Amino acid sequence: MVLTRIRIGQMDCPTEEALLRKKLGGMACVRDLHFDLMRRVLSVVHQEGAQEQVLAGVRAVGMTPEVLAGQAPATAPAPERPRWKLLAAAGILAALAEAAHFAGMPDAATAVLAAASVLACGLNTYRKGWIAVRNRNLNINALMSIAVTGAAIIGQWPEAAMVMFLFNVAEQIEARSLDRARNAVRGLLDLAPPTATRRQDDGTWREVPAAELAVGDIVRVRPGERIAADGAVVAGQSAVDQSAITGESLPADKTVGDTVYAATVNAEGSFEYRVTAAARDTTLARIIHAVEQAAASRAPMQRFIDRFSRVYTPAVVVLALLAACVPPLLWAQPWTEAVYRALALLIIACPCALVISTPVSIVSALTAASRRGILVKGGVYLENGRKLRWVAFDKTGTLTHGKPALTDLVKIHRDDRGAQPAAPAARAAAGAAAHGTTLSRDPARLAASLAARSDHPVSRAIARGHGDDALYDVEDFAALPGRGVRGRIEGAQYHLGNRRLVSERGWDTPALAQALDALEAQGKTAVALCGDDGAIAVAAVADTVRPDSREAIDMLHALGVRTLMLSGDNTAAVRAIAGELGIGDARGDQLPEDKLAALESRMRDGLVGMAGDGINDAPALARADIGFAMGAAGTGTAIETADVALMDDDPRKVAEFVALSRDTHRVLVQNIALALGIKAVFLVLAVAGMATLWMAVFADVGTSLLVVANGLRLLKAGRAPRGARGRVGKTAGDGGNRPKGTNESESLLTRSPTR
Repeated sequence: MVLTRIRIGQMDCPTEEALLRKKLGGMACVRDLHFDLMRRVLSVVHQEGAQEQVLAGVRAVGMTPEVLAGQAPATAPAPERPRWKLLAAAGILAALAEAAHFAGMPDAATAVLAAASVLACGLNTYRKGWIAVRNRNLNINALMSIAVTGAAIIGQWPEAAMVMFLFNVAEQIEARSLDRARNAVRGLLDLAPPTATRRQDDGTWREVPAAELAVGDIVRVRPGERIAADGAVVAGQSAVDQSAITGESLPADKTVGDTVYAATVNAEGSFEYRVTAAARDTTLARIIHAVEQAAASRAPMQRFIDRFSRVYTPAVVVLALLAACVPPLLWAQPWTEAVYRALALLIIACPCALVISTPVSIVSALTAASRRGILVKGGVYLENGRKLRWVAFDKTGTLTHGKPALTDLVKIHRDDRGAQPAAPAARAAAGAAAHGTTLSRDPARLAASLAARSDHPVSRAIARGHGDDALYDVEDFAALPGRGVRGRIEGAQYHLGNRRLVSERGWDTPALAQALDALEAQGKTAVALCGDDGAIAVAAVADTVRPDSREAIDMLHALGVRTLMLSGDNTAAVRAIAGELGIGDARGDQLPEDKLAALESRMRDGLVGMAGDGINDAPALARADIGFAMGAAGTGTAIETADVALMDDDPRKVAEFVALSRDTHRVLVQNIALALGIKAVFLVLAVAGMATLWMAVFADVGTSLLVVANGLRLLKAGRAPRGARGRVGKTAGDGGNRPKGTNESESLLTRSPTR
């Protein structure tokens, strides 16, 4: 079997889809058909060598096929420009026919004016209608052709002309409205620049088409330019607006080694980068491909509407036939009156408004999500997001930064160090001489000076926490495996280490033990800074919370979605972070199978989502009803496998997705209610003989315009309610992380270095 993707410029409505489905679906060589009305693309699975037969079938229904090569972007061509001059002439002629009728002019004059109007704007409608009838398909063109012809036959020439004119005007307005939805997706392609400045082999710079860039090329970017391909900065630095990819509102600083993405904008400065992905493999290309696939897939609501329409249209056509025949035969009603009523029913019968309402809404919502850095892989997830009752979060790298940082530095007072160990006289004298300078030195600077000489993760976190301030010179530095480090600073010996080091050196005191216990109870790694005469301070290191994590949890709670945390980290650390974020259910020491069990235990309450990094949490993400991959920008695996890929590391976008899903469902329900409600009203009016052909046209095409306009509102929808903006994390000085009950200790760290 072979897959052929065909772009069909005339295929922009369920009318054309039904015609093609009937024509191609009956071919023995065709296995499957997949319609993407928003981009006018038909995907056909057929037998090898049958492509020409398929294309001939498309031409047979009056449409022009264009085969798309490979994975070319499935954007639709620009629509044909409407023939407004002919439409204007048809409108004038229709108005003259109405005026002639009311003026009492001869019927022949009225008929000539009306016929001229119909010919000026209705030939294309008749052509499409004839193709539909020939293929045994009663679409809107066939029904409109029958209605106008019937009106002329029973002598309603002015109304026949005006109905054809109004129908064509409304069709053009509807086409323009649908193009807004198409252009929203097509605009993603326009984000990538057509050219780039590439370094040549001789060292010169030359502007080349972006499509020619290959992996390894060096590209220069000037201020204000868009980046042409994914890459890594090799020279220079700047701030880059990444909102097109990640949805971030603020520019991101870029320097040597940082990743840049195609379609992002260099805000200031100039830099060079090495291309890491060709044009068709960039993050932007993967986003466009994912959005196209999601838009083309049928959401549950759309599948329901398709089934409903297959029953609805034949039923109304049968009703129209009964309305035309039964009253004259049973109650001697005039045939002209009965036929007129039946013609109105035929026009109302077309389900275009009902069928087109869903894809317009889904595409608008998918585009709105992608603009915010939320990549949804299908309409089914967009619809089901509103049903989420629980969202489980991984801790490390999702709600936290994923690397340790200095969180506390607590001073231990001299008077509370307790008895010091015995020492030789010389050592005691040296310690006494240095005692005053020991206490006068900055403990934070002392700890950072020792830590900066070590490669241990805890030491690196302490060194980073000191910032760029000058450090002391350290002499006679030595690592103490399994214990810590030591070194001499300005003639005095210092140690930075764990409980084992403190115990072996005899520096245990109640104050030190209390400080260590309190910090470790919060899931932090605590080490002591000690001089020769005992402990000076205690430093604590822990994974820190992302700035927006607390707000993300508050937003979900405001939407009525409950949260839990599942992590492989130790239980104390997990509970400490969960308490800081307001998550009531937190589980640590979780193996992959434990996470699966935790998710399944919540599924009896409703749908469950899982947010993680897309790799380490793969089993849980796969088992969840909706899996959210965090930080997927540049990660092809996450974009390919996640149900919802969040292009940056902002956990608030989980709540934004839920809000957008609810908005989408609300609009879908509104559109279905509008389409069915308005048609039901006019069907009743038509059966009662109170609906004119004009009213029938407005009931059909007018409803289509309403649902399209309502669906387009989703381009700006989906903002979740912001939660209470409490402090994200606490410093040791505010009482949040400070050891409780340690009156003998004093906090020295006044701010978290990562905030």
